[in-house]
Amino acid sequence: MINAGLFCTGDRHTVAYGDVMKKYTGKLITNRKGFGFVECEDLDEDIFIPHSGLSGGFHKDTVEVEIKTSFGGRHRMEGKVTKILERGYTTLTGTYRKANGFAYVVPDDPKVADDIHIEKDKKNGAHDGDKVVVKLISYGGDHRRPEGVIDEVLGKPDDPGVDILSVIRGHGIPEEFPDELKDELKRIRLKVPMKDKKGRKDLRDLQMVTIDGEDSKDLDDAVSLEMDGEDYILGVHIADVSHYVKENSELDKEALKRGTSVYLIDRVVPMLPVKLSNGICSLNEGEDRLAMSCIMRIDGSGNIKDYEIAESLINVDRRMTYTAVKKILADHDKKTIKEYKELVPMFERMEKLSYILKAMRVRRGAIDFDLPESHITLDKKGRPVDIVPYEHNVATAMIEQFMLSANETVAGHMFRQSLPFLYRVHETPDADRMNDLMELLFSFGYHIKGDPTDIKPGELQKMLSNIAGRPEEDLIRSLSLRSMKQAKYSTECLGHFGLAVKEYTHFTSPIRRYPDLQIHRILKDEIKGKLDKKAQEHFAGILDTVAKHSSDMERRAVDAEREANKIKMAEYMEYHIGEEYDGIIDGVTGWGMYVQLKNTVEGMVPISKMTGDDYDYNEREYAIVGRYTGRKYYLGQAVRIKVVSVDLALKTIDFELAGSDAASYDSLEKKKAKGGKKQSGKKFSEKKKKGSKKKDKKAGKKTGKKNDMKQSGKKKKSSKKGRYGVIE
Repeated sequence: MINAGLFCTGDRHTVAYGDVMKKYTGKLITNRKGFGFVECEDLDEDIFIPHSGLSGGFHKDTVEVEIKTSFGGRHRMEGKVTKILERGYTTLTGTYRKANGFAYVVPDDPKVADDIHIEKDKKNGAHDGDKVVVKLISYGGDHRRPEGVIDEVLGKPDDPGVDILSVIRGHGIPEEFPDELKDELKRIRLKVPMKDKKGRKDLRDLQMVTIDGEDSKDLDDAVSLEMDGEDYILGVHIADVSHYVKENSELDKEALKRGTSVYLIDRVVPMLPVKLSNGICSLNEGEDRLAMSCIMRIDGSGNIKDYEIAESLINVDRRMTYTAVKKILADHDKKTIKEYKELVPMFERMEKLSYILKAMRVRRGAIDFDLPESHITLDKKGRPVDIVPYEHNVATAMIEQFMLSANETVAGHMFRQSLPFLYRVHETPDADRMNDLMELLFSFGYHIKGDPTDIKPGELQKMLSNIAGRPEEDLIRSLSLRSMKQAKYSTECLGHFGLAVKEYTHFTSPIRRYPDLQIHRILKDEIKGKLDKKAQEHFAGILDTVAKHSSDMERRAVDAEREANKIKMAEYMEYHIGEEYDGIIDGVTGWGMYVQLKNTVEGMVPISKMTGDDYDYNEREYAIVGRYTGRKYYLGQAVRIKVVSVDLALKTIDFELAGSDAASYDSLEKKKAKGGKKQSGKKFSEKKKKGSKKKDKKAGKKTGKKNDMKQSGKKKKSSKKGRYGVIE
């Protein structure tokens, strides 16, 4: 069989399947315990890499790995790094430390396996405890520690703004724009000249508003709405950034490099210079602006009967905020209604149309992953003083529905012509992930109809509608989102599962997203009849790279935003140690359970610190179970906790159970004294007993399955933050 290629010999006299010696490419993820995993897009499982197989690989490196898994091994796939293709880190942030005559940097990223050694002549003025940026000059390996030189001293950890600056530097997000842009910026005028207005659809007499947050300065979308008989004429007007940022210009190269604007708690790192993002490209009230308009005729059922996509000239009547529009439509505030009386009829029509569009998408099967997000308020010194959930209201929902309609219309327009284009895709979930989700939901008493290999978004939406208003609603929405694939950019129109639509793109935010800017260029060529064979070949040659890079930069921005939030949440809870809160268990693992508070802060109750019994993790029931009392803590359960400690370096928060959820060892000793027996852990709460026998028959017994419910799906990685996820 070995000669036939069915099997092969591996290390240490092992025998394995013939194809396990195949080499794969992926990203190396290490940790402080000395081993790592390689994530490969074309494999369902990560590849375990023991310390001996790292071969000098460093966290986040792109590597080539050879699989060498033996039968009966602990891990399904074990491999060895055979080649380092690209370094993930060239610099990293951390804390400079001096001890016993030598110096080192403790990386902020806890997954970097080793501290970075710093020679005396390479500290560049750093002092013990400083936050620094270190440039790596050696990546270590073979029992050698990595070495580096201090590239920048950011300041003391408690200096205002240093923590967020560390996040920016740590993720390699460029703040300053290069000098090469200055000449191009000088040529851009602050007002739209007459020559630029010619040949455009003049919409300046159309009643039009922007609706954004109070603090927004880069206003890239405006909306208008008129009636024509029973039809709604909805206009979505987007800043024509492509008029100012020409392809292959220095501005364009820098925008592509950044990929997206990054919105952190106390600052925005823009994709474009402020002269563009907050100036000539921002749709400011009362100013003539160049735009790309998508004007749609929509019937009373939400169907788009006709549309026009055009280069336009607009002038926004009023700069509205979500708060003001909510006061008009939801609160019926007389003072606000009087202030904007000339716009109130249009807002009322907009509200009605948004309900029609929402109902149409629900009928279509679109999934509503409306998860709670938090707003963190800082004082002048950068300290968090309040954390509250973002408010989703009639105004935010209205704008969301209008932008979705424009994005769908533009995507369909280009797809039907089979022209090179960038799509926003969200593929059908993997069958394994859906099967895990369906089993979990069954334990809650909920069902999703259909085959996990071909699940329909409408079935998920029905289930989510049924849980509306229940205590476990946010948890189940979050778990469902984690079971989905990540949305990304692609040149293939692969559909959008979450929105239950075949064609979708991002057209509405060219100030802050590079794909939208690129899409505008293609649209303009198509509108003007310039998308000939040569132009099509040009776009076909660059769009795959744009899609991949833009998706990567989006992930970088999301990771940075998460980290900044975790830092400030940990800092905020440090001021509330000893206080008690109500929360929901949103994760259970072998080492404890995660509890999310109403303000979206999440912390952990370590299993080792749970009193009143000796507790074990019951993997089958996703619960932590007391051996003697049978007491159980399960996903979705409401609990009372006390804040015990905060680790600002690791950005973690520890809780302990409080109130009636806490128990003393006195009751346990009494239980033992009476001859209490250990519980098997097969019983469950009354809520979860229902249907358990049917579930057992249906699912059968499964062995060897690791299932950390902090992350459902094919990649079972531990995570202390599970509340974020972007589908749209």
